[in-house]
Amino acid sequence: MTSEYHQDKTFENIDYSDQKLQKNEFENCVFKNCIFSKTDLSNNDFVDCEFEECNFALAKFRESGLKNVQFSNCKLMGIDFSLCKDFLFSVSFQQCNLDYSVFFKKKMTKTNFVECSLKEVDFSETDLSASSFKECDLAGATFVQTNLEKTDFRSSKNYALDPELNKIKKAKFSLSEIAGLLVKYNIDIEY
Repeated sequence: MTSEYHQDKTFENIDYSDQKLQKNEFENCVFKNCIFSKTDLSNNDFVDCEFEECNFALAKFRESGLKNVQFSNCKLMGIDFSLCKDFLFSVSFQQCNLDYSVFFKKKMTKTNFVECSLKEVDFSETDLSASSFKECDLAGATFVQTNLEKTDFRSSKNYALDPELNKIKKAKFSLSEIAGLLVKYNIDIEY
């Protein structure tokens, strides 16, 4: 795909695997059931876009803009979102697989993660204040120097984070998963 501006378009059932789609701008576009596996999406801008049932496994987003972008039922394994442009970075995820992805140092206040798999995801030094993790699996996710103030974890599971290494003022946790805050002490907690 050559450099173009796309507005109010729907892209359906397109296989972009192993291609370079660079320097395009997409505004208010919808992508349905598209395959972006190992696709180089560097230097693209996505504004007010929706991705539904798309596969982004190992795609590259270096210097791409994601501004108010919604992902639903997408496979986003191994994506390094830390390489995206910081300016107006805003994303939301519903029923997505984000395992092994990286959000290092991203500002993601008020971000919604709904029914997502977030195994081994790196949230180090990320600002997730006032975000919501609803029914997510956070097994092995890394939280170090992360701002989790007012973040809601109540319906999620398998999170482990050190309250001394993260900002957690007014964060919400469920009683059944509270052991995830005490992992570093290597103690046994019986329910």
